[in-house]
Amino acid sequence: MKVIGLDSGSTTTKGVLFEHNQLIKKWLVLTAGDPRQAAEQVITELSNNEQHKIITTGYGRKLLNADKAVTEITCHAKGASYLSHSIQNVIDIGGQDSKVIKMDKDGHVLDFNMNDKCAAGTGRFVEVLMRTLGEEIDQIDSFVATAKPVKINSMCTVFAESEVISLIGKGEKRENIALGVLHSIAARISNQHRQINPDQGPIFFSGGLSQSRKVAELVAEYTKKEVYYDQELSQYAGAIGAALIGIQEK
Repeated sequence: MKVIGLDSGSTTTKGVLFEHNQLIKKWLVLTAGDPRQAAEQVITELSNNEQHKIITTGYGRKLLNADKAVTEITCHAKGASYLSHSIQNVIDIGGQDSKVIKMDKDGHVLDFNMNDKCAAGTGRFVEVLMRTLGEEIDQIDSFVATAKPVKINSMCTVFAESEVISLIGKGEKRENIALGVLHSIAARISNQHRQINPDQGPIFFSGGLSQSRKVAELVAEYTKKEVYYDQELSQYAGAIGAALIGIQEK
């Protein structure tokens, strides 16, 4: 049985193809303001013009005529459990939201907290501020490798951008400002995480920012917990969870 799991996000659209409970292919494209087209592009790449069961999640999950659309909280929990067995805490920092999830040992959601009202503490927040600093977000680890953090007081994207510009004008090193931004995000997500009375075990880190080793280290520092992540697959946690749900519901 072949199943495609699709996570239609605001920044990127991710898809995975599972066959007999095994991940055999993955694909990611930029959503670029057209979630339907991005989703269709991923499905075409994964399906190879064959008919597959399709389960969708994410912001654009209802744009396709899929077999089922599932909430991203449920899918991220399932995906995290697949990537890190027995994990009971998830932090996901996506393009436009951040969410923390508390689960049981089987990946069933017990509680969650989601920030989707503003871009504060999200991948978009980092992307905007890195652009202000003249650097690409995918270079952030090397950019801050020897930096010392500068405190960033504002978590509103607009105000934080003004603060960054002001710091640049005062002669502050750009890499120090960037590291300060990462510290502010780690502090915010750790506060969000504590609100759900998390399990005492480790955290699985997913979403676009999980590709950054430095962000993962800071999340561990601020939560005072071990943080697990897979630099190749953490970003696909939602899509993986969607596919697994499709496999279980034969």
